[in-house]
Amino acid sequence: MIIPALDLIDGQVVRLHQGNYDQQRDYQYDPLSHFQQYAQQGAKLLHLVDLTGAKDPSDRQTPLLRKLLSAVSVPVQVGGGIRTEEDVKTLLDAGANRVVIGSTAIKQPALVMQWFERYGAENIVLALDIRINDAGMKQVAINGWQENSAVTLEQVVEQYLPLGLKYVLCTDISRDGTLNGSNIELYREICQCYPQIAFQASGGIGTLNDIASLPASGVTGVIIGRALLDGKFTLTEAIQCWQNA
Repeated sequence: MIIPALDLIDGQVVRLHQGNYDQQRDYQYDPLSHFQQYAQQGAKLLHLVDLTGAKDPSDRQTPLLRKLLSAVSVPVQVGGGIRTEEDVKTLLDAGANRVVIGSTAIKQPALVMQWFERYGAENIVLALDIRINDAGMKQVAINGWQENSAVTLEQVVEQYLPLGLKYVLCTDISRDGTLNGSNIELYREICQCYPQIAFQASGGIGTLNDIASLPASGVTGVIIGRALLDGKFTLTEAIQCWQNA
């Protein structure tokens, strides 16, 4: 499926280039009407990132998130600086269907494992943002991509599989915001290795051709942010392309 994404800073729709807050592009879109348009155009799942909350969880845009989540009838997964159980609870209570957890899953696995047991694997998406080194190792980056952790994608997946891990959002950082296409080989490899996991692709989508090549890789969906915001194609076109691939 096509998963339209909005990133928000202080209520504004933005895009960061490869996670860099200093390379921020502002879009003069009303997030509420834009989200509703995506739902009306056939999106079955929406992706929302609170970049203000990611930078400072005490500054989370909870009132805005609650307003957005209550205004659409399709499921929404929400991420951005989820570091405590209170963050998880706040977002689920605000109406998020799934919370997207990144760095905390790497730095505090025992804590996140408790969340799996308490809230259920169906309510949690692990966001694994990776850099592939010269040896082909898929190193998971943390702290807004500022540093590489000591673990690989495979190690993290293996760690959480016993808890029923269902959803993994995997971004090849080198592709993010580039509009240069997805890393198809990466997705084919991990989907074959872990067929029980619904992988979401993210990063690099610039044309409908980029979408057309993804379903065969085995991913269950692709998150598209910048290409839709920049008008490279419409959501309707993207959905048709996915369905016809």
